[in-house]
Amino acid sequence: MIAFESGLFIRIEEMTGPRAPVPRPLQSGFVVDCGYRVLGLYSPAETSDAYMMLSNDRDEIWFISTRHVRTAGMGPEDAFRLPLSQLSAGL
Repeated sequence: MIAFESGLFIRIEEMTGPRAPVPRPLQSGFVVDCGYRVLGLYSPAETSDAYMMLSNDRDEIWFISTRHVRTAGMGPEDAFRLPLSQLSAGL
């Protein structure tokens, strides 16, 4: 079982290069100056990667590799995304 904090928001820091996992979030409706609420986690059995379920700026649900994200702070549980300046980490 994987448990996570329900108010956790992450920021996009896209990994580059030929070994970067897909989908690439900056090409999939995400932006770097926004914090995204983690809606869920998924770790398929056939890979050692884990994926965060996020809602992008087009209100689409995506599974983004954890290698593309960093923690941004804690936020209200009723928001899907917030400007980074509004999150409790004060980035």
